[in-house]
Amino acid sequence: MILDRISSANDVKKLEKDEIPVLCSEIRDFLIRHISETGGHLASNLGVVELTVAMHLCFDPTKDRLIWDVGHQSYTHKILTGRKDAFDRLRKEGGISGFPKSEESICDPFNTGHSSTSISAGLGLAAARELTGEDYAVVSVIGDGALTGGMAYEAMNNASKLKQNFIIVLNDNKMSISENVGGVSTYLSGIRTAAFYRGLKNGVKESLGSFPHGEKIIESISRTKNSIKQVLIPGMYFENMGIIYLGPVDGHDVQALTKILREARKVDGPVLVHAVTKKGKGYLPAERHPERFHGAEPFDISTGLPKEHRTKPNYTDIFSTVMRKLGDREEKLVAITAAMAEGTGLKRFRNLFPERFFDVGIAEGHAVTFAAALASRGLKPVVAVYSSFLQRAYDQILHDVCIQSLPVVFCIDRAGLVGSDGETHQGIFDISYLGSIPNMTLMAPKNKWELSDMMKFALALEKPVAIRYPKGEAWDGLKEYRAKLAYGKSEVIFEEKDIALFAYGSMVKTAAAVREGLIEKGRTATLINARFAKPLDKDLLRSLEKNHSLLVVLEENVRSGGLGEQVEDFVLEEGLKLHVLSIALPDAYIEHGSVQEQKEKTGLTTDQILKRILDFTGKDA
Repeated sequence: MILDRISSANDVKKLEKDEIPVLCSEIRDFLIRHISETGGHLASNLGVVELTVAMHLCFDPTKDRLIWDVGHQSYTHKILTGRKDAFDRLRKEGGISGFPKSEESICDPFNTGHSSTSISAGLGLAAARELTGEDYAVVSVIGDGALTGGMAYEAMNNASKLKQNFIIVLNDNKMSISENVGGVSTYLSGIRTAAFYRGLKNGVKESLGSFPHGEKIIESISRTKNSIKQVLIPGMYFENMGIIYLGPVDGHDVQALTKILREARKVDGPVLVHAVTKKGKGYLPAERHPERFHGAEPFDISTGLPKEHRTKPNYTDIFSTVMRKLGDREEKLVAITAAMAEGTGLKRFRNLFPERFFDVGIAEGHAVTFAAALASRGLKPVVAVYSSFLQRAYDQILHDVCIQSLPVVFCIDRAGLVGSDGETHQGIFDISYLGSIPNMTLMAPKNKWELSDMMKFALALEKPVAIRYPKGEAWDGLKEYRAKLAYGKSEVIFEEKDIALFAYGSMVKTAAAVREGLIEKGRTATLINARFAKPLDKDLLRSLEKNHSLLVVLEENVRSGGLGEQVEDFVLEEGLKLHVLSIALPDAYIEHGSVQEQKEKTGLTTDQILKRILDFTGKDA
């Protein structure tokens, strides 16, 4: 196999021209085979095989800076830079990340994981190159979907000031910007980057500038030229921002890609190469259902179906069902997502109520302000978003929703540990950053029935509300305990003495198991479903002093700014005679692995928590 000859960066340059298509085919087979076992981002990686190979033919990844926006499409890049043999442990504990990671390789110059960042990062590296006098190329790859994020435009606006070469590769897998207008585009792309053309253009400007009224002549020619280019060149939007546009080019034609990338490298200043690709290319199930194979679980190659079939619904499924039912009852209910209708469970709502569904693209900040404006006119907006992505809209939540106390409901999926996506996707900060905002209400359900109850409660509350729930199967335990929700009030499930377990959201399930362990050790424990992280149920906390000596707070969030820290502050301020033991995640970035492995590493398993409580109270485990 040709792929066997690729063991380190730049080995691809040693291949013969006719071996390159074979290599691309072998890489696709390799990706399908390995991701079917480990899971991972398949469709996006199948779409950029030729593009990645062409970039590695044109650039030296050990010296040049190749930056992948989001980075979930960097698998071929990893294969070509000596990490092929590590794919058996892709996204597993101790294995390689599913995203670029500088700790893994010198060929990953900048860590990525969220969308629309690569142009800003590349521009920074290009500016650093100018300041330090170093010599390397900078290439930022960005998808057409990521161009819906405002940060990309902020960076492009700034890039026009750059005097040295900076290449932006637009990976367009949905033809969302423009269609190929034929040979004129290709011809103009080549001629505008040719050395004689650039020299002639500059010479003409200098000559005309020395004549009387020369500046006016240059301005007139420029206006005429731009009018023609508006008709002939599909990328004039970029040109008007000061970025040379090249393309469109077939993103699966290595020869065409290498030619245009080499032309792009000649440009002094920013240049955008528009490559048109097909997401999921080479594997029919992924081509037909690219969204399903965006982040795939292990699957059967012959059918494309998951190897493990879920028998129980997850929290996203519950949210989806409740939204569908509420859509029938609440005419003013509107749903908003940032390019994740299926991932957040809004696909059914979109199909049934298309006029009340809004996909704003990868633009979380816009989604929040848009929702705030809808709420200001009496509508009931629900913003469905992953916890790690909501971080991007902190300013809009604070200024546009909470200062005005507008009734926007944030349904926060993937709250807590998320597993194989790792540091950039862990939803372990939302209690902290949302809890710092006045007028915000924070809720979390203990099980699937309480998620339904909380959504109905939140929509009737007429306040900003955030409901967090974890990735994975929706717990159906303690279903007989379904006390009516009251604002800011917890639910006491088992009332005993000595130890009080005050658990929030997903940790109620763990706390129930911990309580059983304490009973086996001869201890008694009250079990409380916190329900609200903000406002705190202060009356309940005060009441615990009478019959309890230890209050254990359990949350799946970092300790800093979390629920436990708030409870500790309150107990101290009130002078309550209670010891507080805060069980939370460390103030750290938690690497990829399974959720269970991450819990074991951070001390959140039932046995670990039980031992901590017994150690704290001086009893043997």
